[in-house]
Amino acid sequence: MAEAAFENFEALLEETFANEQSIEGSVLKGTIISTDGDFALVDVGLKSEGRISLKEFSRAGEESELRPGDHVEVYVERYEDRDGMIVLSRDKARREEAWNELEKAFNDSQRVDGIIFGRVKGGFTVDLSGAVAFLPGSQVDIRPVRDITPLMGQPQTFQILKMDRARGNIVVSRRAVLEESRAEERAKLMSGLKEGMVLDGVVKNITDYGAFVDLGGVDGLLHVTDISWKRVNHPTDALTIGQTVKVQVIRFNPETQRISLGMKQLEADPWEGVGAKYPVGTKFTGRVTNITDYGAFVELEPGVEGLVHVSEMSWTKKNIHPGKIVSTSQEVEVMILDVDPEKRRISLGLKQCLGNPWDDFQSKFPNGSEVEGEVKNITEFGLFIGLPGEIDGMVHLSDLSWDMTGDEAVKEYNRGDMVKAKVLDVDVEKERISLGIKQLGEDPFQKASSGLRKGQVVTGVVTQVNDGGVEVEVDGAVGFIRKADLARERGDQRPERFALGEKIDAKITAVDAKTRKLSLSIKQREMDEEKQAMAEYGSTDSGASLGDILGAALKQAQEEKK
Repeated sequence: MAEAAFENFEALLEETFANEQSIEGSVLKGTIISTDGDFALVDVGLKSEGRISLKEFSRAGEESELRPGDHVEVYVERYEDRDGMIVLSRDKARREEAWNELEKAFNDSQRVDGIIFGRVKGGFTVDLSGAVAFLPGSQVDIRPVRDITPLMGQPQTFQILKMDRARGNIVVSRRAVLEESRAEERAKLMSGLKEGMVLDGVVKNITDYGAFVDLGGVDGLLHVTDISWKRVNHPTDALTIGQTVKVQVIRFNPETQRISLGMKQLEADPWEGVGAKYPVGTKFTGRVTNITDYGAFVELEPGVEGLVHVSEMSWTKKNIHPGKIVSTSQEVEVMILDVDPEKRRISLGLKQCLGNPWDDFQSKFPNGSEVEGEVKNITEFGLFIGLPGEIDGMVHLSDLSWDMTGDEAVKEYNRGDMVKAKVLDVDVEKERISLGIKQLGEDPFQKASSGLRKGQVVTGVVTQVNDGGVEVEVDGAVGFIRKADLARERGDQRPERFALGEKIDAKITAVDAKTRKLSLSIKQREMDEEKQAMAEYGSTDSGASLGDILGAALKQAQEEKK
C-alpha cells in the first residue's frame, strides 16, 4: 500500500517537472497584480507570481502606463529563481509575437513595417515591432543613397528576403518594395503617356549630353539642347542631381519606350519674330558666350545668339585666333549681317562697327598722294609698306625703279627701312593699296622720247649685242633692233657685225610707252633711202644705170652726214 502511494507521488512529481520545463520558453497571458518601484508583479496562473521591469512596458523616453488588472502577454524565461519567483520578460514576449507575425508575412509574401535605427557593417538594423532585422546597404534604395540619415527613425515598408528563427536572423529589403511600386507606377504612366504632356520629375543622373529625369517609375532623357533656349555648355550649369523639374514630353516611342523631354519648350520661343527685332545693318550690344577656332558666339538676348565669324572680327588682324580679339563674357557692339529664322542663325560683324581703315586711308590719301612707311616685308613680287591704320600697301617690283629691273632694284631695300612712295590705287573692296616708288621721280623714257616719233630716222649708240638683235641708246631712250631689221640683205643680218659704242642710223618703227622702248629698223631705213633715190634719179633719159643711181644716193647721204 505504501509502495503504491510512493509510485503515485513519483509520477506526479515527474509530471510537475515536465510541466515546468514545457512552460519555460513559452508565452503566457498574465494579469498585473501590482506595481512596486521599478517592477510589476504579474500573475500567470502558476504556483507563484513573476516580476517584470516596468521599462519593458514603456517606449524610450516615456513612462509606463501599466495599471493593476491590466492583461499582458509575457515570456517565461525560467520557471523559478532562487527567490521562488517566476522569471518573466515582456520584451521577449513581444519578440516572440513579432516573429510569429513575421513568419506569417514571410510565408504569405507580404510586406512588413519597421524602423531603421542603427548602422552595422555592410548595412543597417531595422526594428520590426520588436524583432531586429538586417538591411543590407544595397537594399536601401533603387539607386545608391549617400546619406541615409533622413530615413532613420521613420516608419518604412520592407520585404522579408530571408529569415531563420533558430538563429534569429532576418534579412529585409526596402529596395524590393520600391521596385515593385516603381513597376506599378511605370506601367500606369506608360499607358497614359503622350507627346506634349507636362510632368514633374526629379533629376536622376547628369551626363555630358544631358540629364536623365525620373518621372516616377520611368526615366526620360532631357538633352542639353532642350534645357534652355540660351546656350548651356554643360547640363551641370543648369541642373543638379535631385532637383525637381517640370518637363514636357517632346518625343515618345512606345516600342522602345524611349522618352525625350524638354524644359525650354515650356517657355516662349525667343526666335519668334527675330527678323523684325534684328534687321540687317543695325547695331546691337551683346555678350560673348563662347569662343571657337572659327569665331565667337554673341548673345543678343537670352536664347538668341549670333556668330561673329573670324573673318568679320577685324579689318587688319588676319589668321589670328578669335580669343586674341575678344574674351568670354565681354560686352561687344556688333552689326547684323544676315538673319535665317528657319535655321536659327544670325551672322554678326564686329569689324563693321569700327571704321574701315581702307576707306579712311582713301579719304586721307587719294591717288597721287605721297606717303611714308616702314618696309614690313619683302617678297618675290615686291615690297610691303606699313601705312597709317595698321594696314599695308604694296610696291610691285615693276614700280621700284625706272632704270633697273625689279629684281635688281629690290636688292636696294631691307626690312625696317623707311621709304616714301606714291599712292597709285586703292581698292577698298579687295583691301588692296598699290604704291610706287619710281613714280616719285620723272620717267626718263618719257622725257627722252618726248621729241621722238614713229618714222623718224635717228642715230643711236650700241649698248648691247645679243643673238636676237642689237640694243641702242637714243638720246637717253632705249631702243632695240631685231636681227631681221639689221640689214636689207639677209646675209648682213648678223648682230656680231656691230660693236659696243658704235653709232648706227635706224628708223623708229614704234614708240611703246608701256615697255618704255623704241623699236628701230636699219632695214627699213635702207629701204626708204632706196625708194628716195629711185624717186630722185628715176629718169632713164640720163642714161644712168640702177647701180649708178644707188651709188650716187649713198654718196650724197654720206656727205650730208658729214
